[in-house]
Amino acid sequence: MKVAAVVVSHGHPRELEQSLPALREQVDELVVIANIPGSVPAGVDAVHNAAPLGFGANINLGVARTTAELVVSANPDAIPEPGAIDALRAFMAEHLRCGIAGPRMVFPDGTWQPSRRRFPTVTGTIVRRTPLRLVVPQRRHFHLDESPPEQAVEADWMLGGFLMLRRTMLDELGGFDEGFRLYGEDIDLAYRAGRAGWERWYVPQAVVSHEHKAETDKKWLTRRTLWHWAGIVRFVRKHPETLRSL
Repeated sequence: MKVAAVVVSHGHPRELEQSLPALREQVDELVVIANIPGSVPAGVDAVHNAAPLGFGANINLGVARTTAELVVSANPDAIPEPGAIDALRAFMAEHLRCGIAGPRMVFPDGTWQPSRRRFPTVTGTIVRRTPLRLVVPQRRHFHLDESPPEQAVEADWMLGGFLMLRRTMLDELGGFDEGFRLYGEDIDLAYRAGRAGWERWYVPQAVVSHEHKAETDKKWLTRRTLWHWAGIVRFVRKHPETLRSL
C-alpha cells in the first residue's frame, strides 16, 4: 500500500529542515501546509493558507490532496527513523481493522516518550489542568504504571504528533472534527474510530523522534491552555456518555 504524509507548519521552518528529508525518503506523497506566513523553509512547495485553520481542518485539507490508502499525520518536529514508515505500513497491511497506528516516540535525546494514552478521566483531567499536577502523578493516563511495550499493543488513543491513518476509516468517520481548534481532535478521532469498530495500535517497531514541547503543561493560563479546555468541553458535549469515565 502507498503512504502519503501531511505536515502542518505553524511557524516551524527550522524543524521542517530536519523532518521533511526523513519523510520524503519513506512516503509516496507529501503535502506541507503553511498555516501562517513564514512557516516553511525557502524552496519548499507548500499549500499556503489565506487564513489560519485548526489542526484537524488542516489535516483534512492535506488528506484531500492525496490519494494513498495510508496517510501519516506528522508534526514538523516529528522525525521518523529509517524504516519507521515501512514498519507501520506492514502492520496495517496485516491488520485490516487497524484504523490508527502510532509509533514508539522518543525525545531527541533518545529517551522514551509516553505517547500511548488511556482515555482521560474526570479526576485525571482536573489534575493535569491545575496546579495539582505538580504533586499528583498522572501514571494511569500516560501508562507510566507499565513498562514500555516491546510488541504491538492496542491503545485507547495516541499522541497526534505522528500517526498513520487508514483513508477508509477517515472517509467513514468524516475525517477529523474541524470544530476542535487545537488539542482533543486526536482523542475524538480515536474515540469515534473505536465506536465504529476500528482498532488503534501502538507499534514500537516504528520509532519517531519527537521534540514535543508540551506547551500546555508549562503555563496555567495561555491561549493554548484555553484551546485545550475548549477541546475538552467539545469532546464531552459530543460524547456525554464519556462523563462516566472522563
